Amino acid sequence: MMGFGVMMLGGLLSVVFLVIIIVAAIWLIAMIARGGSVVNPRLIPPAAPAGQTPLDILQMRYARGEITKEQYEQMKRDLGG
Repeated sequence: MMGFGVMMLGGLLSVVFLVIIIVAAIWLIAMIARGGSVVNPRLIPPAAPAGQTPLDILQMRYARGEITKEQYEQMKRDLGG
């Protein structure tokens, strides 16, 4: 009697594992088909708009409050500006 219960539990866990694999595969295929990325876009820095210099970008970051005055001045020196 105990052997039958263990077999049933093992079978149930196998089905659950298979369902998880299928759902993950469908999600991955859907992301690729939509042209999306599975990478978190917030982790990738945005590309600079065309025509902007690194100094322009630095000034915008300082104006938005993303960096401190000290960071701004150091980065500006690093850029040679």
